[in-house]
Amino acid sequence: MPKSLFQKVWDAHAVRQLANGQTQLLIGTHLIHEVTSPQAFGMLRDLGLKVLMPHRTFATVDHIVPTDQFAEPYRDPLAQAMMEELRKNCAEFGVTFFDRASGKQGIVHIVGPEQGITQPGTTIACGDSHTSTHGAFGAIAFGIGTSQVRDVLATQTMALGALKVRRINVTGKLRPGVYAKDVILHIIRTLGVNGGTGFAYEYGGEVFDRFSMEERMTVCNMSIEGGARAGYVNPDETTFAYLKGRPYAPKAANWAAAVANWKSFASDPGCHYDDVVTIDAAEIAPTVTWGINPAQGISINETIPDATKTNAADEKASIDEALAYMKLKPGAPIKGTKIDVAFLGSCTNGRLSDFQEVAKFLKGKHVAPGVKAIAVPGSQGVGVLCVSLGIDQVFRDAGFEWREAGCSMCLAMNPDKLIGDQLCASSSNRNFKGRQGSPTGRTLLMSPLMVAAAAVTGAVADAREVFAVNG
Repeated sequence: MPKSLFQKVWDAHAVRQLANGQTQLLIGTHLIHEVTSPQAFGMLRDLGLKVLMPHRTFATVDHIVPTDQFAEPYRDPLAQAMMEELRKNCAEFGVTFFDRASGKQGIVHIVGPEQGITQPGTTIACGDSHTSTHGAFGAIAFGIGTSQVRDVLATQTMALGALKVRRINVTGKLRPGVYAKDVILHIIRTLGVNGGTGFAYEYGGEVFDRFSMEERMTVCNMSIEGGARAGYVNPDETTFAYLKGRPYAPKAANWAAAVANWKSFASDPGCHYDDVVTIDAAEIAPTVTWGINPAQGISINETIPDATKTNAADEKASIDEALAYMKLKPGAPIKGTKIDVAFLGSCTNGRLSDFQEVAKFLKGKHVAPGVKAIAVPGSQGVGVLCVSLGIDQVFRDAGFEWREAGCSMCLAMNPDKLIGDQLCASSSNRNFKGRQGSPTGRTLLMSPLMVAAAAVTGAVADAREVFAVNG
């Protein structure tokens, strides 16, 4: 009987059926960071337990590290304490730690793939909601809470209810100036922030067939923003080419066998999907959020919604709440909205290709007066490559601050925060109230090139016009 990748991976990792109907799943790879792991390690000590499979556990530090300071001690004593706690826990329990001194540190969802730890046909768990990123490789990856982090550390398993699978096909060809970030914002806008509840999303179609691994990661990263528990793309030659030669990827004689195994996990033709959605790539335009959840987005040439134009009471209330917080005028064009801050980075868009694409168009231009612009590579590896290619200098010359690797302003558990009601053009993944560090700070999500266009014009702008994007 034909099976989807989700079903194959689930079946391959099922340990047993639990009395409550959930399945106990073996977790092939466990990724941890400094925020959700300290309490879990503390629970292990209280119970007198060890990490069952430390060779399957990898740690890095990303959320709290200052991106404008490398040397320790950090100015924030809490950040310093969390760094030291993670070091202690990893040393005590035998966990591999990509510390800043290693040159391999960075955002957990960027480090895993670039080190070759993330591989097809596996289950991956991490105490971070955007673990769905790793599904780009044909893995089933779950964000988990601290008690589940404890469970995986102690047993290398977790309990989870079965999910339905929705296939999302994006057919045709994207227009110039439309990127992976626009694709996922369009999908979330179309299906809603709760549309994926109870589902894993399988992404496919010609657009995903042509996407690079980094583009696939961008889309899978924000699956959680659409309510899905996981999102993935079937592994193919693009996947294998990305992984080959990476530090933790299979080597030499083991490579061919690994690829053959990975191929076997791809969804079978004719397999069952609980739902299928097809989107025409030609319908997708550069997209900008205007509200306080990622589904509240519009194309660059649309106007901000007006609650008086809808008959649904709950939709009216949602629009009114969002616009009151965002201080935007209903019916006004989103284009031309003044910004205060431009942020380029995060686990969604902090990879080499993101900076390469922006640098192509940014050269010779400059950040508008009054705009604070920061560029934050998602890993030390990305930062080194950007420096070697002269990309960091392009950003510096344009008036961006070039920073050290970390989560930075995506969620502001570090010094990179909005002040007051500043409005930020951001390449990150969430635009919730207060997400970027200020309880009144405002976030507009968009692609990296759209962030750059806003930075150099001082307002939300169509990057295709600002940079004459023709292909």
